[in-house]
Amino acid sequence: MKFAICQELFEDTSWEEQCRLISEIGYQGVEVAPFTISSDLTTVSDDDLASMKATAQSFGLEIIGLHWLLAKTEGFHLTSPDAQVRERTADYLRLLARTCRELGGEVLVFGSPPQRNLRDGVTTTEGMGYAAEIFRAAMPEFEACQVRLCMEPLTTLETNFVNTCAEAVALMKLVDHPAFVLHQDVKAMLGAESDSIPELIHRYRDVCGHFHVNDSNLLGPGMGDTDFHPILGALLEVDYQGWVSVEVFDYAPGAEKIAKKSLDYMQQVLSDLKAS
Repeated sequence: MKFAICQELFEDTSWEEQCRLISEIGYQGVEVAPFTISSDLTTVSDDDLASMKATAQSFGLEIIGLHWLLAKTEGFHLTSPDAQVRERTADYLRLLARTCRELGGEVLVFGSPPQRNLRDGVTTTEGMGYAAEIFRAAMPEFEACQVRLCMEPLTTLETNFVNTCAEAVALMKLVDHPAFVLHQDVKAMLGAESDSIPELIHRYRDVCGHFHVNDSNLLGPGMGDTDFHPILGALLEVDYQGWVSVEVFDYAPGAEKIAKKSLDYMQQVLSDLKAS
């Protein structure tokens, strides 16, 4: 099982220092939030991205991809009834695909709840149509860059659009492209689904391209009440080959402590599963 961590909790340190710490703690991969690269990705050169990739590699890390795709941006929205906004959003997703490719990544996670919320007067059916239009327009670039876009269901506390794995799969069917797949997130599944996480892992085993681990308390695995033995056990049972990436939202304990406790706990869970 390959473990990565979302690096924005280390944002106050340099990229080199982030990579050093993440590697020393024991992670194999790092997942990048675009806003930590630049507030304007159009100004970031391929040489700049190549330098980031080389720095990560120098510490034995792989940049696995991007998440928080539309966070801290303006003018983009997934379910906007404005055709020009949708066109700009598709263009930006194409840029993100190229950015991911230059960093050596494989996956891009579409969460970004404020930039996907259904606005007043927009129905769910209309929103699905608008989102599918944007994703279909962007998919040829994702295919050309050999990266995949992973749709992340989120709870109703975060967004009113695509809250369950079933809804994400319905959107995937509208887009109908192999580069558009499902993302599963433990916190989101705990808060939005009626079925257990192991059941959902088994049900969507053939379409899940990426997996985030965290707890409903917004901290990492082992830092809340969720038992990850059945979760990691289910991933092993379905022979999940993707990355398992730690994503937290409460940074209060400190980045290094969160990163280390999360990884130590998951490694202990794997050891327990192997011994059982």
